Amino acid sequence: MKNILVTGGLGFIGSHTTVALAEQGFIPIVVDNLSNSELFIKDRIEQILNQAITFYQADCNDYAAMEKIFKEHTIEGVIHFAAYKAVGESVAEPLKYYENNLFSLINLLKIMQQFSVQKLVFSSSCTVYGQTEKLPVDESNAILPAFSPYGNTKQIGEEILQDVVKSQVDLQVISLRYFNPIGAHPSALIGELPRGVPNNLVPYITQTAIGKRPFLNVFGKDYPTPDGTCIRDFIHVCDLAEAHVKALQFLQNQKGSFIDFINVGTGKGNSVLEVIQTFEQVSGKALPYQFAPRRSGDVTAIYADARKAEKILGWKAQRSLADALADAWRWEQAIQNLEPMRF
Repeated sequence: MKNILVTGGLGFIGSHTTVALAEQGFIPIVVDNLSNSELFIKDRIEQILNQAITFYQADCNDYAAMEKIFKEHTIEGVIHFAAYKAVGESVAEPLKYYENNLFSLINLLKIMQQFSVQKLVFSSSCTVYGQTEKLPVDESNAILPAFSPYGNTKQIGEEILQDVVKSQVDLQVISLRYFNPIGAHPSALIGELPRGVPNNLVPYITQTAIGKRPFLNVFGKDYPTPDGTCIRDFIHVCDLAEAHVKALQFLQNQKGSFIDFINVGTGKGNSVLEVIQTFEQVSGKALPYQFAPRRSGDVTAIYADARKAEKILGWKAQRSLADALADAWRWEQAIQNLEPMRF
């Protein structure tokens, strides 16, 4: 298995996975519509790898464009990232999320069947578990009602995949349920590039530390946690990228109809205040922050039981929270001169 289609391959997780694939001898064929990514990231990936990559600016909802790519290359596996992912925006614009996230998956599955492509790694999320009471979360946890249309698209996406596999289509799928990806490539050539005000904690921290934001809002200080702030499982994006490669390698040995669901996290929860304190330690900068009211839709605590990933895929997170925050800070400092390239 060589040629791997990576949809959304210039995005945050996609770009790091494209690098990890190439480093393991795969040939990534990158597709991205640039709706939430930047074209210069392609050059940065090539700089890291010291080799050219194949890139198509195309939308997974455009059947003809995708069909053309499958005709031009013998695609042997697919990693499907391309999706909208902002929880708040999905609440405000649910139809946009249902149309893009579900139609793109359906399109892709049709084209894969047309060209007899059988290996798929699907980008899912721990949001499928909803507000779970059981911690850490393992894959046997109940799938509770989603907190947002975004989370619901991931639940429905997994249901679509299960139904296709049940229909006896020769398809082998691993759905990776991510926890909270943070960090950047250690080269500081690629990393997270939020447009406008960041929705995620770490980019907001780094932007505050560098002076783009006056202070960080910490939403809620009265949660039933040791320090009153929310707890999440923060995983280095390079660890997450490597999990996709391991999943693809695992699928190489699967035949017939197959699907499995695997958590990708560190297995450890950190509170928002712990993240702030760790960032201050690795950056040497005091971070101005203030407490704000709880945000609607935020769960109190969620972190992974990641033992299944180790057992099935032979994968385990290697990098620490401090490593991830140091890389994120290095990346924030490196992109200060990139603003004209982005907008």
